[in-house]
This record gives sequence, C-alpha cells and structure tokens, in this order.
Amino acid sequence: MVTRQFPKPAEIFELMKFRKPSLDFTGTRLEKAQSIYDLRAIAKRRTPAAAFDYTDGAAEREISMNRARKAFEDVEFHPGILTDVSHVDTSVQILGGSSAQPFGIAPTGFTRLMQTEGEIAGAGAAGAAGIPFTLSTLGTTSIEDVKATNPHGRNWYQLYVMKDRSISYGLVERAAKAGFDTLFFTVDTPIAGARLRDKKNGFSIPPQLTPGVVINAIPRPWWWIDFLTTPKLEFASLTSTGGTVGELLDSAMDPSIDYDDLREIREMWPGKIAIKGVQNVEDARKLADLGVDAIVLSNHGGRQLDRAPVPFHLLPEVKREVGSDAEIIVDTGIMNGADVVAAMALGADFTLVGRAYLYGLMAGGRRGVDRTIEILSDEVQRTMRLLQVHSVEELEPRHVTQLRDLGPIPRPGVHEGAEG
Repeated sequence: MVTRQFPKPAEIFELMKFRKPSLDFTGTRLEKAQSIYDLRAIAKRRTPAAAFDYTDGAAEREISMNRARKAFEDVEFHPGILTDVSHVDTSVQILGGSSAQPFGIAPTGFTRLMQTEGEIAGAGAAGAAGIPFTLSTLGTTSIEDVKATNPHGRNWYQLYVMKDRSISYGLVERAAKAGFDTLFFTVDTPIAGARLRDKKNGFSIPPQLTPGVVINAIPRPWWWIDFLTTPKLEFASLTSTGGTVGELLDSAMDPSIDYDDLREIREMWPGKIAIKGVQNVEDARKLADLGVDAIVLSNHGGRQLDRAPVPFHLLPEVKREVGSDAEIIVDTGIMNGADVVAAMALGADFTLVGRAYLYGLMAGGRRGVDRTIEILSDEVQRTMRLLQVHSVEELEPRHVTQLRDLGPIPRPGVHEGAEG
C-alpha cells in the first residue's frame, strides 16, 4: 500500500524551475525549433504567403516533391552493436576539398525575398560551419559580395545558360575571378515548370502591393519593414527583374542548350565542374565518360517536371553504373540529417539542402540558417552513433534498405529473358 504524506514546501520549490525572461525573441523562437519542420512552421507564420509558397511549393500537383520526401521517410536502418562511438567524424572530401558535414547549401533564387539577409546569411553560416555554399544565377547577392562574406570558405556557383550567351560567359568569368572553386552547370531548366501556387498568389519579382498582398501582410509587419527599408530586391547578375517567375525564367533560359554548350563552358572554367539535374542512368554514364567531376542527381526540388524520378531512388543504380568515375551529389527532399546519412550509405559522395536552409532563413535570418545547420548536423551525428559507425566513410548499403510503395510496373519486353 502507498504511504502518503503532506508535501514539503522545500521539495515543491525544488521542482519549480522558471526560465529567466529574455528579450531575445529570435533566439527563444529558434531554440524551440527541434526539427526542420519546426523551422518551416515558424517560417510560415512570419512570411507573407506569396514568398513562403514560392519557397515551399513545387510544380503542378507537387507530386515529385512529396515523393522525394517520402522516399527518405521510407528507409529502414540496420544498426550494428558493441562499437565505441564516443567520437564520430562527419567530415567528407568533395570536389577537391573538405566539408565538415556531408551536406552543403544548395543554390536558391530570389533568396532575399524570403528574408532580407538572403545569401549573405547563407554564405556566412556555411563558412562558419565549414560547409560549402552555392550561389544561384538567380541570386539576389552578387558573386563578389558572397566571396567577401565567406572569404575563406568554399563557394560554388550554379550556372544557367541563357539565350544571351555573353551573360552566362561573363558570370563564369566573374565566379572564377572571385575564387569560386566549383561550377554547377544546370541542365533541367530549358523552360520554367508550372508552379501553380505562384500563379494563384499572383507572385512576381518584385512583389506587387495588391489588396490581397496587403491584407496578408498585416500580421507580418516585420517582413515588410525589412523589405521596404533595405536595398531594392533585384537579381545581382541579371538586369531584368520584372514579371512572374515563369516569365522571367522563360525570357532568360534557352531551351536549345546542348553538349556543345557544356564543352564551351568547361573550356572557360578553371575549377571543378558538376552537372546538376541528372535524372537517369544513361545520362549519368555519358557525363562520367566525358570526364565531368560530379553528377548532381536532382529534379530541381520538384519545381520543374512533376512526376520526375526521385533522385534518392536513382542513387543506387547510378552508383553501380558510374562507380568512382564521377562523384555523386544528391538533392531534393532532404529534411533531416538521417536523410543525409541514408544517401551517403547508398553511395552519394555529398548532399545539398535547399528548402531546409530557406525555412531557417525565413524563421530567423542568419541565426535561423545557423539553427538549420545545427539541427541537421546533430541529426547526422546522432544517426551515425545509433548506427554505430565512426565516420561517413564507414556507411555502406548494408546500413540502409529503401522501402518502396511505388514499385515500377515492368514494361513489355523490358525484362524478357531475365530468367534462365
């Protein structure tokens, strides 16, 4: 039988632990975020709908994006036992240099639209964390300013080949002069994808003050104060800034780009080159045979062709085909450090995060990006310890099983003769 007694006041007071009030509202807000999805929820509350939906949305019915995220969720890990993992090494070598984590920041366009610090916050946070930062052709901070922000870190440049080739060539020369060490040649954007959220919101660059936008902005005055009291939002590398996202992309991008353009850019670029937007094994093999340094398995975050292949699903087959002939980088759908670990175990040499970085940016500027990197880094390290591996190099396919609800239906003739 339980013996009861009157509670002692001293014991009660020991249980009453009150946190000291803080005027650091940003820090308090970010500290409460324990996952990238928590940062996303904060970002949604603090950012006007058009800007948030531009980041959060994808093409058409957003099937590609949702499949990519589900692919990482549908993973079964296989941990070892009785291994001393008091210390684990999360560092990797990628594209001729080091990274403290097996992930870097992906290129994102219109970044100052999400939060006024934009690429400066991303580059600064990446440099402090010892991971690479990638600047987009459609970035809102110049190549030179990113270099000044991250002078000793690894800066990569993502290139669109535009109708006016001289613009693209000029950007290549500027990035090389500024000391960017890798060029990401993007090949999945001959035209803009149908991003329906943007169309419904009437989203444009720069934002237009329609009645709907004004009403949506009322509970988010801090975003508009930042927007209206900082330098004009415009592309740092392009002169045209007016219109919808689709109109801007379609006016700038050239659907006629081909392997001749790749050859010409390679001749101009002195550093490493990665081809971003590869979505089948045959193209990966051809690019490896051409001697590119890296292949980026990506469907552009689901923002171009809806129902495109899931990069994480492609990874094992591409790794078997390409082997060590080219490094393999994976993006699209990564929302947790465990996603990064799963990709590395199945053969990736590196991963990139885009939306996860932008959710942090919208949630708290530079400090929010720091928090994104901190969350992902903690998840990577914890997952490795629970798998009981000492380093990223020790991760192998045996550690992961991909569970696939969407198995391909065999096409007539494709598997004929497979059985003896």
